Order: sequence, then structure tokens, then C-alpha cells
Amino acid sequence: MTTHKGKILIIRQDNRLLAILLRDNQILSARVLKPTEFAVGNIYVAKIQSISENIGAAFLDLGGGYLTFLPLADASHAILTNRTNDGCLKVGDELPVQIVKDPIKNKLAGVTTKLSLSGQYAVVGIKPKRRKDGVQVSSKLDAAKQEHFRGIEELEQISRRFRLIVRTNAGTLDQEDALLEEARSLADTLTHILSVASFRTCYSCLHRGRPDYFSFVENTYRSEYDEVVTDLPEVYNILSETCREAGIPLRLYEDDLLPLYKLYSVEQRLLELTGRKVWLKSGGYLVIEPTEALVSIDVNTGKCENGKDREETFYRINREAAEMIALHLRARNLSGIILVDFINLKSREREQSLLEYMRCLLKQDPIPARALDMTALGLMELTRKKVAPSLAEQMRTP
Repeated sequence: MTTHKGKILIIRQDNRLLAILLRDNQILSARVLKPTEFAVGNIYVAKIQSISENIGAAFLDLGGGYLTFLPLADASHAILTNRTNDGCLKVGDELPVQIVKDPIKNKLAGVTTKLSLSGQYAVVGIKPKRRKDGVQVSSKLDAAKQEHFRGIEELEQISRRFRLIVRTNAGTLDQEDALLEEARSLADTLTHILSVASFRTCYSCLHRGRPDYFSFVENTYRSEYDEVVTDLPEVYNILSETCREAGIPLRLYEDDLLPLYKLYSVEQRLLELTGRKVWLKSGGYLVIEPTEALVSIDVNTGKCENGKDREETFYRINREAAEMIALHLRARNLSGIILVDFINLKSREREQSLLEYMRCLLKQDPIPARALDMTALGLMELTRKKVAPSLAEQMRTP
């Protein structure tokens, strides 16, 4: 797969605010941005409406009847604002929670008591019980950088009070000043939130995250883009200081005759990401079918001629298909169980080689994704963590 850097576009199209990572005229990632009210990352003083022991969850109201879902496994981290003597969660209790998942279809938004604040280079959160002190570092950084970050004294000091994670983007820094400043700021903000939580009235918003496009920029690997471009002056003004401090080139596009979304054919590219069929350069194609239970992907030879060595041809098409599948899982934000019906290979060795190649490709995805194994029917089983609705669902939501 190509390693050319791309661009992050923040645009408005059809009354939707979109953030898109574009590289080599392909969308690698896209998100329909949401209003900040009840957005992921916000922290509220919530009230427990009901508790279901059967499913191990509590249902919390964030205000105005906006119900959310809290796993009871989170209860040990709860900071009750009206704490009872036994420390157990009860209906009517108030506690600070953070939205971690948007509502998906008929599922409520997910919340957690493990409050955390995320920046471009670090994440600072409440330290789980029994967790030892120490700086956690992204496993996607090499061993030398992991050791370097773990050895920074100021980060070590913060990790004694909070859970501290150094993100992959920190590996692009020449000096750690920006990382230290961000970690310090996040720790101070979280300290303040925790100090006032017990004194705020129910349904208060203790922390409102920045607009969604901040997290889109922060959660995109810095190695994947070389600039952020927007044609929205208000977005440009809000992003200016942050991008300048982080050393990220930011450009305001100002051509009224050719809107930014038309310049990069965004409408057509989004249509391609919601269609069933995806063509490969070899002449083969994929058929992608999301269902309620799983996502099925079928690989076909299509227009590709078999050639003299059918096994070699099929293996080559399968590798190309694997690259396209990895790209579309991320771009379409498909998640859950994914079953891929590759073109059958006679060689068990080639089949295992294809599985390892798929595993390598999925490691590049910012969201955890894995290639598990081949099923008894010869299907490759993949999984990808569900953190937000698929792009198709986002586009259907008004």
C-alpha cells in the first residue's frame, strides 16, 4: 500500500459537517461530525434511573431524559456525589460519567466512570484499582521510543496520580516539550473535574469536549497527512492555535467558484463507500454486505483473466483484495464480526501467507482489528472494535 501523505478535509456538504482523511484520491477515514450536546468525551453528573442485574448494567439519565448504558463492572470506579455507606450503586445515586460511545441503532449511548481526557500525544485518566504506577506507551512505537518515554521523570510523576498513556503520535515529536505540556494540562484539568464533581448539581456538564473535528485530527496518525484544509472560517479560527502549537499545517481554502468538496470529488467518493461493489485494479471486485449479525465480504475474479498459473493469479488477486478490505473496513467504519470469502487457494501455505498479510494490514488501523483464522468452510474471520456507527449509518442520520 502506498505511503504518500494525505490531507484532512473539514467541510460542509448537504448540511452535514464532515471530517475526511484523503490520500491518493481515496478516503481512508471519514466521520459525520456531531453537535457537542451529549457528544463522546463529555462528562456529566448523571442519575441512576434503574439497575438490571441480569445484564450487569445500570441505566443513567444525563438530563432531559437522555438515557445511557453503564456496565456494572465500572461501579468500582464510581465517585458518588451522594455516597452511601456501603459504596454500592443504587437507584437515585448521582455520579460523574463520561460518554464513550454514541447510540447505535436501538442501543443507548455508552458511558463509563473511568473518566479520561485525551490529547494528540497523551491520554490521562482515573487510575484503575490495583494498577501499578508507570507510564503506558503505545505498542505501535518501537522499543527504543517506548523505553525513552517511560523514563521521563515528569511523566512518571503524573502516572503516580493518574493512568497516563503516551499515544502513537508522540513518536513524531523531535522533542518532548509538547508532550509534557499536554500531559500536564490534561492532568490539571482532570484534577479540577474530580475536585468539583461532588459539589455540582445533578445533570451538570463537568467537561465539554472540543468539537468533533479536534478528536478526528488527534486520532489520525500524524504520519498519514501533511496538512489540514477547511473552507469554513469558523473551523479555521478554532483550530488555528492548536494546529500551530502542534506544528500541523492548517490552510483555509478560499475559492468560491470551486468548493472544497467538489475539488476533491467528495460526494462521489462517499457514494463509493456506501455501495456494495468495489472494483480492484486487477479486474476483480469485492461485494460488501453489512447485516445485523456480521459483515460479509465476497472476493471475485471478475474481469481478471486466469492466465497460465491460476493459483498464482488467485493469490495475487486475494492479496490486492486484502489491501482493499483493510482500507474499506476503516473508511466505512465497519465493525464486529467480518467474514471474508477469498478466492479458494489449493495451497495451504499460500492460505496461511494470505492470513498473515491480512494481520499485517489490520495493524495499521487506529481502531483495534484482528484477523483470527480460517473457518472450517474456508472463510477468513476478522473482528474490528465497534466504537461508533458505520459511515453509512452516520450518513443516514439527519
